[in-house]
Amino acid sequence: MPTDTKMLSLLFFAVLPISCLAKPTSDFYSYSVAVGSGSGTAFSSEGEGRITAIRVWETSNAYITGIQLQYDFIWSKRVGREVGNAHELILFDGEAIIQVSGKYHSNYIYQVMFVTSRGRALIVGQPIQNSFNFYPVHQGAELKLLSGRFNSNGITSLGAHWGLVSSITTSSTQ
Repeated sequence: MPTDTKMLSLLFFAVLPISCLAKPTSDFYSYSVAVGSGSGTAFSSEGEGRITAIRVWETSNAYITGIQLQYDFIWSKRVGREVGNAHELILFDGEAIIQVSGKYHSNYIYQVMFVTSRGRALIVGQPIQNSFNFYPVHQGAELKLLSGRFNSNGITSLGAHWGLVSSITTSSTQ
């Protein structure tokens, strides 16, 4: 066997066991399958870092019309439309969204509830029709982004993506 091939083989067998010990971060990713009709335009919230606040709009006594997330104090693009005043929850340093629940029917998301690691909750909308309950599969994971669909009236479908976020916390007072 040529010397180069022996060295390559030795290197391969030396690195292989070490790479097996490394735990990929994708092991901590999970997805809560979207509920709702799924009609309209697809969306996925975008941002860097931890979610630090959330806004939700609703048609009075009806369905959810818009959602917006804030990542490390920068608001993402709003999904859906603004109707009336926004319902807002600002998270404390180190606080995370660990559950998303609510109600949906064949055409819209009617209620959404975001629960934090400190037991606080933002509940917006009407408690009618079918229930859903999203949470991470892995301990320590938190909400990283929302996805789904919306039309000109409101949010028609909603899913949640969970994962680990860097433990480095930022503060709005820095």
